[in-house]
Amino acid sequence: MSDEVRHGVKLSSLDQEVFPGATVTKRELLDYLEAVADRMLPELRDRPLTVLRVLRGQGPFMQKNLPKYTPEWVERYTSWAETSKRDVSYALCNDLRTLVWFGNQRAIEYHTALFRGDPASGPTHLVMDLDPPEDGSFSLAVGAAKLVREALHNDGLDGAVKTSGSKGVHIFVPLAPGQAVEDIAAATRAVAVRAERLDPALGTTEFVRDRREGKVFLDSTRAGGATVVSVYSPRHRPGAPVSFPVRWADLDGVKPGDFTIHTAPGLLSGGDPWTGEMPEPFVLPADLVEEGHTIPIARVAAMHEGKRRARAAREPGS
Repeated sequence: MSDEVRHGVKLSSLDQEVFPGATVTKRELLDYLEAVADRMLPELRDRPLTVLRVLRGQGPFMQKNLPKYTPEWVERYTSWAETSKRDVSYALCNDLRTLVWFGNQRAIEYHTALFRGDPASGPTHLVMDLDPPEDGSFSLAVGAAKLVREALHNDGLDGAVKTSGSKGVHIFVPLAPGQAVEDIAAATRAVAVRAERLDPALGTTEFVRDRREGKVFLDSTRAGGATVVSVYSPRHRPGAPVSFPVRWADLDGVKPGDFTIHTAPGLLSGGDPWTGEMPEPFVLPADLVEEGHTIPIARVAAMHEGKRRARAAREPGS
């Protein structure tokens, strides 16, 4: 079949499966991206983008830095990466042509920064990522989401919820601008700890996986320079599920497999369920921020624990 052009982008290999087990061709991926673009693009706008791509015959890989062959019309944001000691040129997916171009590049997943434009503007949302254990059901994540919402409500906050597109859920709490990155990160830790206190048999803030005892991980590390998969983004999973917004009232009745590239467009009958469920932006309460600053950062605490274990293993007689 001859190549096709959409929105000024020359497309190729449209009838190939985008990745093994996807049950989705590149044509169907592009059809999906076009179908949800009006809802997805506002969330991607002005956020530095990292994509997961799957080239034919290769495994998946994360791409931050734009390749040299990227068209000049793709908007970008350049930032110094301390770890690699170089400038990284991130895409800003601000229009349909750019989204179609990424789809043609076999970009399956779309992960965004938490800020728009200047990082100094700070995260636009407080984000909680709820990850059930490996063999745990989605209903565990739903139960944990209710704990988080109760913890939020107890401090006058609320948020919108979406499936992660994998086995968990994400809760987004919109924030008024001008709040310090460190305070937002602290408040995220405090929300997680308060949710854990409500039902310690269900949720845990334990960062080390083998110490979670089959509980849902209340992940508070989506803060600062972290990224999160965008709402409506496909995922690199069998059947090509997507991260999809769900009304709180409907959360008990859904499962991740309900929302795929094939089914999701048909569930969007006017309006945008993500923005429709999103409350007005909040200023974080002082008590939440203050408590959060007393809570160790999970990754740092886990790193110190790892070093402690390594030292213990090296000691004579261990």
